[in-house]
Amino acid sequence: MINKIESLKAEIAALTASSAAEAEQLRIKYLSKKGEVTQLFTEFKTLPAEQKRELGARLNELKNFATERINTLKEAAGDNVADADLIDLSRTPAPMPLGTRHPITLVRDKIVSIFSRLGFTIAEGPEIEDDWHVFSSLNFAADHPARDMQDTFFINRTPDVLLRTHTSSVQTRVMEHTQPPIRIICPGRVYRNEAISARAHCFFHQVEALYVDENVSFADLRQTLLYFAREMFGPQTEIRLRPSYFPFTEPSAEMDISCNLCGGKGCSFCKHTGWVEILGCGMVDPNVLEACGIDSKRYSGFALGMGVERITNLKYQVKDLRMFSENDVRFLEEFTAAR
Repeated sequence: MINKIESLKAEIAALTASSAAEAEQLRIKYLSKKGEVTQLFTEFKTLPAEQKRELGARLNELKNFATERINTLKEAAGDNVADADLIDLSRTPAPMPLGTRHPITLVRDKIVSIFSRLGFTIAEGPEIEDDWHVFSSLNFAADHPARDMQDTFFINRTPDVLLRTHTSSVQTRVMEHTQPPIRIICPGRVYRNEAISARAHCFFHQVEALYVDENVSFADLRQTLLYFAREMFGPQTEIRLRPSYFPFTEPSAEMDISCNLCGGKGCSFCKHTGWVEILGCGMVDPNVLEACGIDSKRYSGFALGMGVERITNLKYQVKDLRMFSENDVRFLEEFTAAR
């Protein structure tokens, strides 16, 4: 038995392999269930007990030696194949696919960029707000419908703590702690208690702007809106202002742009009117200025606000608002070229 072990050890020590496949065949020959080393372990079971102690140690040593030797042959053969046939150092690296920003992010950044060129700076505020900053300071009456549970998410049914329904709350926070001139833009997420559908969602994104200074007029507002519309939708875009009502502005207006699909001629998208509404605006109500500690007799200002999803729908013709929050990669990949 000892002679067999020493003979087999010498035989394994002299093994060579020119490929990983040959090394694998050697493993099968010596170490598989029917291999030569395994057969010695089968014979070992029939030996007398007094011989097993010495021979058992020699067999384990042989098995370990065979395993290490064959693994070494495999590694050497594998490296040779890779160096000779697989590695092409002249090959350019494979391109890594790049992602893209979300369409809401693309449009929001575009809006912010346009207003920043007019001197507006970004202001941010909390999404969990109090009644004063969301409603009372903005001239909302105590019985205004926007305070109803159907429109507002209240925290733990507490009427004074709620999820903000518009980013106008950021404007009031800035006016409370800053004296004019004030020129800010407030992008952010807002929440309203509405049924989710293709045209509405319980959360969406807004961008609002505020300008307060001496002698600010409605003409300043109109020129700002015209500049924004043409930068966002193209130099041929026209605007029109229609009288409206908002508690925090007086006078108030809603702004339409000429349909960017039909050029104002009329189509199904603009309901054959040639116009599409995109935002609300107006001169800041003196009551709002006074509530925030600003002298309304000396200062005046304008405010405007728009839904980012609304602008994104117009720019990219996305008809279902739910697609913006479903994280469908196929939908997001459509905006790769827009990044």
